[in-house]
Amino acid sequence: MSLILGANSVSGGYEVDNSLRYNSASSDSLSRTFASNGNRQKFTFSYWVKRGTLSVAQEMYFVNVGGGTFSQFSFAANNTITFASVTSSVTDIDLASAAVFRDPSAWYHIVLAVDTTQATSTNRVFLYVNGVSQTITGTFPALNYNCQLNNTTIQYIGRPSTGTFGGYFSEYYFIDGQQLTPSSFGETDTLSEIWIPIPYTGTFGTNGYYLEFKDSSALGDDTSGNGNDWTVNNLTSVDQSTDTPTNNFATLNPLHSSTSTLSDGNLTVVANTDFVGTFATIGVNKGKWYFEAKINSSGSPQDAFIGVSGDNASTSSSPQSNNPSVLYGGDGSIYKDGSSAQSGLTGFSANNIIGVALNMDDLEIEFYNNGVKQGSTQSMSAYSGFYLPFYIGANNRTSSWNFGNPPFTISSGNADANGFGNFEYAVPAGYYALCTENLAQYG
Repeated sequence: MSLILGANSVSGGYEVDNSLRYNSASSDSLSRTFASNGNRQKFTFSYWVKRGTLSVAQEMYFVNVGGGTFSQFSFAANNTITFASVTSSVTDIDLASAAVFRDPSAWYHIVLAVDTTQATSTNRVFLYVNGVSQTITGTFPALNYNCQLNNTTIQYIGRPSTGTFGGYFSEYYFIDGQQLTPSSFGETDTLSEIWIPIPYTGTFGTNGYYLEFKDSSALGDDTSGNGNDWTVNNLTSVDQSTDTPTNNFATLNPLHSSTSTLSDGNLTVVANTDFVGTFATIGVNKGKWYFEAKINSSGSPQDAFIGVSGDNASTSSSPQSNNPSVLYGGDGSIYKDGSSAQSGLTGFSANNIIGVALNMDDLEIEFYNNGVKQGSTQSMSAYSGFYLPFYIGANNRTSSWNFGNPPFTISSGNADANGFGNFEYAVPAGYYALCTENLAQYG
C-alpha cells in the first residue's frame, strides 16, 4: 500500500496555496483556443499532479485537430506517462516512460520539455519526474516537426479522448518557445532531500501561461501576465483545494481498499459489496487529529462504519472482525476491536456529518454526529503500527470524506489552530488536520 507517515513530510520555504481537483466521472476540464499559433517546435509543460484514478488511460493534455490529427500527454492504462502526436492517422511521436507512477498519496512534479530543432532525435523530447530525467522509448519526432498543440485548435487540460483525468493539478505552467529543465521550477530540499517547488522567474512566450487556481470564482485565470485564461468546464468552487505539493492532505487510498469505487479526488467512496473497507493515505502513531465524513445516502443502519483502524486490518470483513479498531456505526453503536463498546447513540441518516477526534498521545477517540458528541470518550488499544482513518460500507452506501478539503459544499468554514483545513464543525482545541505540514510539527 501507499502510505504517508510523519517522516515523509517537509515544511518551510516556498508555499503553494491551491490545487484543482478533477473528478473523472464529471468530465471535468479546462479549455482554451489561442488566437494565434505559438511555437509548435519548442515548449515546456511543468506542473504538479496527484493521481486519483489509477490503471486507466487518462489525458492530462489533449488537442484534437480532427481527421485523425491530434496530440496528447497522458497517463496510460499501465500507469506510464506517454506523449503522442499523430497527423492524418500517421504516428509522428509515440513515447512512453519506462517507469510507472501509481502512488495516489504522492505529488509528482512532471516536466515535458520539447525542442524538435535539436540535431539529435533523443534530445528533442525530455520527460522529468521530481527533477529526475526519465527513460522514454518509442518514436521521437522528426527534425523541425510541428507538434499538434500550441495552435489555434481548442486545447484541453484533462479532457478525454480515452479517459478524463481524475486527481489534482497544481502549479500548472506552459512555457512557449523554450525547452527548459526542472531546475526552473523546483529544487531538492537540503534537509529532507525531497523535490520541492520554487517560483518560476523566466519569460512565458506568446501562448505561455501559469495557472495557480487561486481564485475559486475564476479557476482558469492565467496569472503569468499574458492573460491566457482558460474556460472552466464542470468544475466549481468546491473543486478548489488546499491539497498541494507543499502541504499534502490525506485522501482515501485506492491501493488499500477492497471492491470500492473512489471518486472526487479519492474523497468519495462507494462500497460495492458487503463489508468492504477503505483506508486513508496518512497513518499516525502520535499527535491529535480531526477529520469528518458525510453520509451521502440513506440505507440500512448496518451499512456504514466510520473511525480508525490499525494498518494491518482487513479491507473485506465486518467491523466485528477488525482488531485493532474503533468504529462508529450507522446503527448508533461504537465498536472497539470487534466488539460493541457502546450502543443507543444517534444512527446515521443521509447528509449527517460524522466528526472524528483521534488522540494518539493518550490513545483516545471521540465521535460527533452533526457536531454533537456521541457517547463517551473511547480508549484505544496499544498498537505497534499506525492507526489510519477507516471506512467500512455495504450495499453501495456512499460517504464523502473531509480531511480539510471537502468534496461537498459546507455551510461554515473551520480551520485548525494552524490555519489548515476547512471543516463543517469547529476543530476541537489541540487537534489538527491530517496534512504533511501538521505532520512535520506533530506527527
